[in-house]
Amino acid sequence: CIDKEDPKKRGKDVCGYPLSIFFIVVNEFCERFSYYGMRAVLVLYFKHFLQWDDDLATSIYHTFVALCYLTPILGAIVADSWLGKFKTIVYLSIVYTIGQVAMAVSAVHDITDSNRDGTPDNMTFHVALSMVGLFLIALGTGGIKPCVAAFGGDQFSEHQDKQRRTFFSVFYLCINGGSLLSTIITPILRGQECGIYSQQKCYSLAFGVPAALMVVALVVFIVGSGMYYKAEPEGNIMLDVCKCIGFAINNRYRHRSNQYPRRQHWMDWAEEKYDKLLIAQIKMVLKVLFLYIPLPMFWTLFDQKGSRWTLQATTMNGYFGKLVIQPDQMQIFNPILILTLVPIMDSVIYPLIKKCGFNFTPLKRMTVGMFLAAMAFVCAALVQVEIDKTLPVFPSASQSQLKLLNMGSSAVTVNLPGNESLTLNAAQASDKYFTFETEQIIVSVGSPGMTQAIFLKRKSRQTLLIPSVISNEWLLTQDLTCKPGQGNNEIRFVNGMNMPVNVTTSAVDLGLIEPFYYSTYSTIKNGETKFSLLSGSQSCEYIKDFGFGGSYTFFIPSTFVFGPDCQDSITVVEDIEPNSVHMALQIPQYFFITAGEVMFSVTGLEFSYSQAPSNMKAVLQAGWLFTVAIGNFIVLIVAEIAKLPNKWAEYVLFASLLVLVCIIFSTMAYFYTYIDPSEIEDQFSKKVDEDEDDKDKREKAEIKMVRRDSAESYDDSYKQSNM
Repeated sequence: CIDKEDPKKRGKDVCGYPLSIFFIVVNEFCERFSYYGMRAVLVLYFKHFLQWDDDLATSIYHTFVALCYLTPILGAIVADSWLGKFKTIVYLSIVYTIGQVAMAVSAVHDITDSNRDGTPDNMTFHVALSMVGLFLIALGTGGIKPCVAAFGGDQFSEHQDKQRRTFFSVFYLCINGGSLLSTIITPILRGQECGIYSQQKCYSLAFGVPAALMVVALVVFIVGSGMYYKAEPEGNIMLDVCKCIGFAINNRYRHRSNQYPRRQHWMDWAEEKYDKLLIAQIKMVLKVLFLYIPLPMFWTLFDQKGSRWTLQATTMNGYFGKLVIQPDQMQIFNPILILTLVPIMDSVIYPLIKKCGFNFTPLKRMTVGMFLAAMAFVCAALVQVEIDKTLPVFPSASQSQLKLLNMGSSAVTVNLPGNESLTLNAAQASDKYFTFETEQIIVSVGSPGMTQAIFLKRKSRQTLLIPSVISNEWLLTQDLTCKPGQGNNEIRFVNGMNMPVNVTTSAVDLGLIEPFYYSTYSTIKNGETKFSLLSGSQSCEYIKDFGFGGSYTFFIPSTFVFGPDCQDSITVVEDIEPNSVHMALQIPQYFFITAGEVMFSVTGLEFSYSQAPSNMKAVLQAGWLFTVAIGNFIVLIVAEIAKLPNKWAEYVLFASLLVLVCIIFSTMAYFYTYIDPSEIEDQFSKKVDEDEDDKDKREKAEIKMVRRDSAESYDDSYKQSNM
């Protein structure tokens, strides 16, 4: 007897594990870092770099995510039917890498910024390149998704079951680890400022690092090529299933007449061509896929944590003590809570429920998970209501808004049409903007009053600078009509002195401000900023600590004195209130959505695999990923049809839809009968064996009959010969 060499023994083992799997684990970590890192900042890139509105940014984001979950079906078919897993991973990883590089290049604003003002002049180039990059990324990440884990499993021999299980645990740990680290790091990179000619938010670096990690993933995977066991493609079960279903439908349609007898199940019409065991297996899979019909609604809500919730966080305060959390970093709570809740659910919650005598079946867990996701969106709606209370009310298309600033050294009385008389102290501004429906208003200042006709611009905010000498020119400034983006602040200085003042910071030079005039708006990041005010040989250091998303006017009064005590002499006018609702209020909604994910997603896959034959796991995996893709498309449909003016109302709408679907799913689950696929397969195997035994008996009987007939024929011939 000669022992056959194990065909999977291509390289040496390390600690009982094939050396090749270490390359696969590193590859997966880098690839997941690349994907989740790019995706974490994607919706903000759409909004702030490509300058799309919230709805368009959300729509394109979810279209991309949907494609990422559609292409795995294509990748599995290509790998199993033509190229094999290794070549599929290599080829699609190259496509993936090109896509990541294209995204990084598309975020370099200096490429088309000919006037060097920090804004791309040819936005079409950046949009087109980014869309091509996203398509290639969707094709690459989706195509290799079903191949990498299976390829890693192929490296183990039959006697290495324990090592294979450990490998899959480490493999999925790498997925969550890559997701967690990238969600922390890439928003930090995005928050940096970079550029050749002008400094802007560094989206190119935020996309460039994931691109570099994808290059590392590809190189590491190829380096281990000589150690891999590469199974030849053996055909894809999904194609066989589709062909069988297609034949059954076609055959049923051809025999739709009443003259043909009805069959117990419509799949039975495939018996003329396909094996009964395959048909029975497909019936089991179809029962599970039928339960999948309501599931996309869960993913409709779940994947909005990367779009709507991130945009919501941009209007919130990210200070956690001395730590500053970026809006797109709030997504880190999802992987953190997953790593925390999965063991708690498995070792504490589920056993406790079982001890209480409650039969908490997988379908009941999934129902509860859907309800928890709906609760998460109720929390998001409540947070949005609090945010809306702090947001400024900007003028409509038919309105104008006006604020007043007294540049004089004494109080003045101002009369505005439709409002009571207002007294402004020296070097002070009105507390609010006054709204007017007409373009021209009559303003009276002082006593005895001086009256002027002021022409306002519709759908805009303006500030009226009232000079210390009323008879001098009255100036109108153009104010912001939207909240500053990316958590930045917009500031300007008004010089009330009779001498020019130069204002600079370490990051921004506001330039020389002429007497009784104002500077343009400049962008300041959150945190402490030191301003240097210079006029001739005189100087002043002014320090201000900024929050997120505010707009300020700093007024230098005529009584201003340069020197170490100048800090309190400058008047701060808050035109737009900074974000005051804390990001910590989003934690409950992340907790509910993650708890829902654990009960819905993990349990759903476990239930699906337990209810399907072993050779149909790929079909169910494809169906599960398909529900994720459909869920992301539903976001587009609902958002476009609803067109709700208030974001909190949209959150309530999505929560209500999921509760409705949850009721439908629970009804379907109530009538579902759990099965054991292995028992059904065994029954068919026994039946096949019995049929073969019967066939053998019939053949033996026929042989005996032939022998008897031959003997009788011989006797007759012999008798005839004797006669």
